[in-house]
Amino acid sequence: MAKIKQFEQEWIPKIDHLLDSQMNYDVSQPELLAAMKYSVDAGGKRFRPLLGIATVLTVNKQVGAVQLKALSAIELLHTYSLIHDDLPAMDDDPIRRGKPSNHIKFGDALATLAGDGLQALAFQWVVDNQLPSTVKSELALKLAIAAGPAGMVAGQADDVLNENHELSYDALKKLHRNKTGALIHYAVESGLIVGGVNEADRKPFLEFADAFGLAFQIYDDILDVISNERELGKPVHQDSGKNTYPNLFGLSKSKEILAITVSKAMDALDLISDEQGFDTKLLKEFCGYFKIEEIE
Repeated sequence: MAKIKQFEQEWIPKIDHLLDSQMNYDVSQPELLAAMKYSVDAGGKRFRPLLGIATVLTVNKQVGAVQLKALSAIELLHTYSLIHDDLPAMDDDPIRRGKPSNHIKFGDALATLAGDGLQALAFQWVVDNQLPSTVKSELALKLAIAAGPAGMVAGQADDVLNENHELSYDALKKLHRNKTGALIHYAVESGLIVGGVNEADRKPFLEFADAFGLAFQIYDDILDVISNERELGKPVHQDSGKNTYPNLFGLSKSKEILAITVSKAMDALDLISDEQGFDTKLLKEFCGYFKIEEIE
C-alpha cells in the first residue's frame, strides 16, 4: 500500500488546489461560490479524479496542469450529486462528510443551485482546456452518458422509485451500476481518453472500473450497517427499506459477494498486464480500500 499512499500524498493536494483556485476564477456570484466550495472542500477522498490520474500514469502518459483540470472535473459532478442526494426531497440527510449537509448550511434553494452550478462547471472544465478537440468532445460525451438518464440519474431514479420494493439480484446490480458505478466507469475511461488509449484496448480497463464501482457500492452498503457516524462522516443505518446488499442478502453473503467482485477487478488488471504489458500495481492498490477482513 506504500505506492498508493505516496500517490495520494502527491496528487490530492494538486487536485484540491486546482478545485479551490479554479472555482474562484469561474464562479461570479459570491454566495453561490461559498455554497459550491463548502461541499467541494468538505474532505472527500478524491477517488474519482485519482482513478483517472492513475489510469493515465498506468498507460505511461504524463499528467500536467491541462490534463489535471479535465480529470478533476468529475469531482465537481460527483459533489453535485451528493448535494442533491442529501436534499429533503431525496434522502433528507443532515450530515455529509462529518459536516452539516449543504441544504442545512445554505437552505434548500441555494443548495440546489450549488449542485446545478457544479454540474455545469464539470462540463466546462472538460472542454475549457488545451487538450485536442477530439479528446475534449469524447470526454464531454462520455461524462454526459455517465451522469445522465442512462447512467447515474437513472440509478438514482431506480433507487427512489423502488424504495420498500425488493429488487432481484440482477436489478440491484443494474441500479448500482448506474447510481455509483457509472461515474467510476467514467473516471477510468477519462484516463484512457486523456492517455490516448484506443477503443480496442480499453475493454479490460473498463471491466476493472465496473467491478471496482460495484464493489465500492457493496462496501458502502456494508459500512452503513457496521460503521458509525463519526467514522463514516454521515448518518448510518439509513438504508432501512432500501435495496442494499445487506438488506437483500445479509452481512455474511454481502461480504462474500464483495470479495468475489474485488477479485474480478484484480483479474481484469492482471489481464492488462499480461496482454498489454502495463504495470497495474498502482490500480491494484486502489482495491486495498475494501477492508474485507474487518467486516464482522
